[in-house]
Amino acid sequence: MSTIVGIVGPVDLVDSVAALCEQSPGVSVVRCPYAHETDAPALVRDHSAQVDAWLFTGIVPYTLAGNASPRPSAFVDYTRETVLEAWVRLASAGRDIARTSIDTVRTTEIRDLSTAVGIDPAAIRSVAYRPDIDSAQLIAFHRGNPDPTWSAITCVSSVHEALRDEMTIIRLAPSPHAVRTALHQLLLATTNQIHEDAQVVLGLVDAAGAADSAVTERLAAEVSALAGTLSRTGDGTYLLVTTRGALAGATNDFTDAPFLRRFEEASIDAYVGFGLGRTAAEAERLARRALNRAHAHKGPAAVAAFRNDIDLLLASGGRQPGGDEAGPPAIGVIAARVGLSAATLGRLQQLWEGGTGAPITSRIVAAELGVQLRTARRMLQRLEYAGYAERAGIETTGSTGRPRTQYLLRL
Repeated sequence: MSTIVGIVGPVDLVDSVAALCEQSPGVSVVRCPYAHETDAPALVRDHSAQVDAWLFTGIVPYTLAGNASPRPSAFVDYTRETVLEAWVRLASAGRDIARTSIDTVRTTEIRDLSTAVGIDPAAIRSVAYRPDIDSAQLIAFHRGNPDPTWSAITCVSSVHEALRDEMTIIRLAPSPHAVRTALHQLLLATTNQIHEDAQVVLGLVDAAGAADSAVTERLAAEVSALAGTLSRTGDGTYLLVTTRGALAGATNDFTDAPFLRRFEEASIDAYVGFGLGRTAAEAERLARRALNRAHAHKGPAAVAAFRNDIDLLLASGGRQPGGDEAGPPAIGVIAARVGLSAATLGRLQQLWEGGTGAPITSRIVAAELGVQLRTARRMLQRLEYAGYAERAGIETTGSTGRPRTQYLLRL
């Protein structure tokens, strides 16, 4: 079966990236070029039904597109290899590569490459990409070069267009290796999502004190929406069977529990535990754990339990995690949802804000919080499942071992 990948970026990069992707067996592409990177979200929304996954030609359109589509997505990273190629082009033109301003590329990549070629890293002007930075700020950054002997390197097409008549500027193009690496990661993520969406979900509903007929009527409507089945267990709870994909859709990717509000409207005080497992036995075990943890909260409450001891509070006590607050949820609310202490979450927030929005990894979290790598990894997974962290690529270290996922936090 072919995987249809939507390619988003400036027209020339879309063509070159698409050509490389089409060389992979079982991959077909939909080209989605833009005139300006701010067009990316609309392109993704307009073509979402046509593709299985999204590949962006850089982190800028990837970040701007945000949650415009539920499909798996990835971006082609600009590593030291692409910067080195730009420096070679500048040197061939007689430019001093030590007098360079570079945007978007990670600071660590530039520092390591500068050291490797014998340039003082402090001499290079650079600005790493942050979600809150825009093209106008990047243009102003390059215009801040001391004099015309300086050259600029950018990853953003609109920056290149704005400055190419003012100064010597090179727009980076992704290397074939970076494209193939990003595509490989995207295909793995797509396959994993397909498998995850088909995972068995068992939901246990405890509505003690409510009339059986009222509970059955309310649950029948919910089960119909989830394309699932409903039965009664020997201990008096109701058993709901569905799939992960259906439950994710009904809970806004595990960030809310609209069904609990409907229970409340029907005057039914319910506790719900969902277990998501690879087998029915595992899902049932996790569902019972989730139901026990739901009972620990002020009712009504719903908890989703995943493998690796990750539980998410979907809703509790009438205050919905994805509810109607005027601003973002308080740290205490998020901590209760993901099962972390408010103090730990506060330290994560400080770490994120102190890094000026640069992606973080489990290694960084482990070092800064003084916890084991496995614990740090689970912290980030909990935040990801709850919608407070987003994958932003794979850390390129050049060393062997398990690659570390980079995350953007949404705290």
